[in-house]
Amino acid sequence: MTSIHRKSLAAAILVALGLVTPALHAQTDYPNRPMRMIVAFPPGAGADLTARTVAQKLSEAYGQPVVVDNRAGANGSVGTDAVSKSAPDGYTLLLTDRGALGINPSLYKKLPYDPTRDFDYIGIATVGAYVLVANAAIGANTLDDLVRLARAKPDTINYASYGIGSMPHLNFEALNQRLGIKLTHVPYKGGAPAVAAAVAGEVGVTIATPPSLLGHIRDGRVRALAIGAPKRSPLLPNVPTMAEAGGGDDTLAFTFFGFAAAAGSPRPVIAKLSADIKRILAQPDVAERLSKVGLDPFGSTPEEMLDTVKRDVARFAKLVSSIGIQPE
Repeated sequence: MTSIHRKSLAAAILVALGLVTPALHAQTDYPNRPMRMIVAFPPGAGADLTARTVAQKLSEAYGQPVVVDNRAGANGSVGTDAVSKSAPDGYTLLLTDRGALGINPSLYKKLPYDPTRDFDYIGIATVGAYVLVANAAIGANTLDDLVRLARAKPDTINYASYGIGSMPHLNFEALNQRLGIKLTHVPYKGGAPAVAAAVAGEVGVTIATPPSLLGHIRDGRVRALAIGAPKRSPLLPNVPTMAEAGGGDDTLAFTFFGFAAAAGSPRPVIAKLSADIKRILAQPDVAERLSKVGLDPFGSTPEEMLDTVKRDVARFAKLVSSIGIQPE
């Protein structure tokens, strides 16, 4: 009898005697079949790149296919909900963002999932900082300049967001409240149109990730005023952080992309996935690939991600209420 047969026979005897459950036995050789990774956003952006980069590395490490399945819609709610209702076995993973977890509970009356109860979090994978830029024509070269202009002529400077309830929308309203100014909201359908509007002068200011702004900053069509990150970006070393510019530590909140599975997934499986994804994110080739789209590898623990989500739900609920956004 081979060693493999002996192990299988021993496991079968333990199951028969009730000393180990079939579910626990299944964890010992996880994963032993293909996995699915549902991405709550369309192909091509930061969420998708994070997912596909990690999926490829997990597939190489596990010797099993990790199939990426993009399920976009309703600010990430469609894909996020799909995973909340999946089998809690660690074979269906979710890649979603800060908005779907922390903001959507305040935007939808009947959100089909509870971000604090319906998931076992694996960890925040990547973070993306936003850069605040102003069209060159408005004459603001610093955050202080923007504040002076906005206070001198309230409601005359417009800002472009990616839509009502988006991270840029809430970030600008937080900026209004903190700095005592009144920038006027103009929603666009995504990041690219918002950046184009600021470059063309349709609006005075917007925020976006560094790579989408680099060319426009270099040719002088927009001025970078500050970046919402704990430290300066290597892509924009001369641009101060919001704290350095006088706007506060967390006024311009970064976005993040994180992994989760359905609540009730085996704890050893969640621990394994978290540890393996952290190792993947620490690889130099992964960091280089992600940095090209303005993402920084993060690799939090499951507990850290859950704590962040809980804080975000309360924080953004307060902000959404103060703005007067009515849940759909």
